[in-house]
Amino acid sequence: MSYLMLIMERADRRAGRPPEQAAMEWDRMVAYAGSLKERGVLEAAQSLKSVARGTRIEKRNGKTNVVDGPFAEAKEIVGGFYHLKNVNRDEALAIAANCPAAEWCSIELRETGPCNES
Repeated sequence: MSYLMLIMERADRRAGRPPEQAAMEWDRMVAYAGSLKERGVLEAAQSLKSVARGTRIEKRNGKTNVVDGPFAEAKEIVGGFYHLKNVNRDEALAIAANCPAAEWCSIELRETGPCNES
């Protein structure tokens, strides 16, 4: 099975941390990704830039609406992700529980698959 670990963080968190803390957290996450890659369970991992650099696209009734960030209503953002492969649910839960970001963010674990299945 395949799972996506979404790193959910407060929208204001990145701007409020000292550069030394940001660098330390980054290093821990990169090392964590390396350990998952060595185990053969990491398909992909990536940090996402600020929502201030994001864009939302919606198409309703034939009209396309494009809105550039920042998004004022966002209280929590997807800060990054890890795509896990060849793991079952229990393994994915254990991997997520050991993620360094769980100390300062929430980890949302989602199984991948067709969106028309429950």
